Amino acid sequence: MPLPQPHQEYTIDDIYRLPSGQRAELIDGQLYMMAPPTRRHQQILLSISRKIADYIDRNHGSCEVDIAPFAVFLNEDDKNYVEPDISVICSPSKLTDKGCVGAPDWIIEIVSPGSRRMDYFIKLFKYRTAGVREYWIVDPEKNRITVYNFESEDTGEYAFSESIKVGIYDNLTIDFNSMDF
Repeated sequence: MPLPQPHQEYTIDDIYRLPSGQRAELIDGQLYMMAPPTRRHQQILLSISRKIADYIDRNHGSCEVDIAPFAVFLNEDDKNYVEPDISVICSPSKLTDKGCVGAPDWIIEIVSPGSRRMDYFIKLFKYRTAGVREYWIVDPEKNRITVYNFESEDTGEYAFSESIKVGIYDNLTIDFNSMDF
């Protein structure tokens, strides 16, 4: 497939026609190409997802943790397809063999140099309007985590040296200071 053309409207079919190994996201019909993640990005992703999955297992929870590349079809249309770094889905009915149909309960994005605008602006708006309950932006370059709890309309800023209370759970706190990355 040739490089995306500006102002052309794309669909999920175009995502599936990309060459093998090429990743992209689709938001409101616009295609956004994705660069491979760095090693540190992957270390952060693994550490956070492990903490969440361990918590769910210990508490016999019904939520599922999925890590990128994992397809999320945010809207009931063919113009929105994202691959959040971490998706927590608590409604099994949203899960299919292809991914998640509808908004995950909690999404975590780890900022890469090329994803800053996407994570802080485009996805923030899209996730909020799609019905995501909680959205975290983990920014390794700034050693900062921005937490948006859309249900309570709270926003918080935290350093990598702090512990953060998870909004969708009553008793889960993630201690970033104890993580190895």
